[in-house]
Amino acid sequence: MATALHNLSDYDPSEIPSGKGIRIGILVAEWNREITHKLAEGAITTLIQHGVDEQDIILHHVPGSFELTKGADWMAQSRKVDGVICLGCVIRGETPHFDYICQGVTRGITDLNLKYPLPFIFGVLTTETFEQAAERAGGKHGNKGIEAAVTVLKMIDLHTYL
Repeated sequence: MATALHNLSDYDPSEIPSGKGIRIGILVAEWNREITHKLAEGAITTLIQHGVDEQDIILHHVPGSFELTKGADWMAQSRKVDGVICLGCVIRGETPHFDYICQGVTRGITDLNLKYPLPFIFGVLTTETFEQAAERAGGKHGNKGIEAAVTVLKMIDLHTYL
């Protein structure tokens, strides 16, 4: 659903599985840090609200969104996490660089989801402007980090159930 029609922070807390005993990896791109750090704050706060112990949240930074996939692969190889949230922000510029980065990150996270028996959550904003990104990092459209945290808990629960 288009973000303009849905607030990224809206969800029913009663529908979210408990995060008690779950270890979550969070990778945050340093590029566009004003945005990505707000995404991380939203994800961390939400995970804690749903029972994930703060010490069970493993936070690391990577230089940019393109590096999220390799960092997530290393996290999975460590076997220390039950799920990985990838947070980044790519803003269109004047060159096709935006398209290459977005395609690479999308494909990389998809491949990781197929390679490992744990969920990798796509929390990467792909916007036309900085203002659009800010609106999705705690602004009028909510916070994509919150949505990513809710998604990882639901996916871990689904895997546990199946």
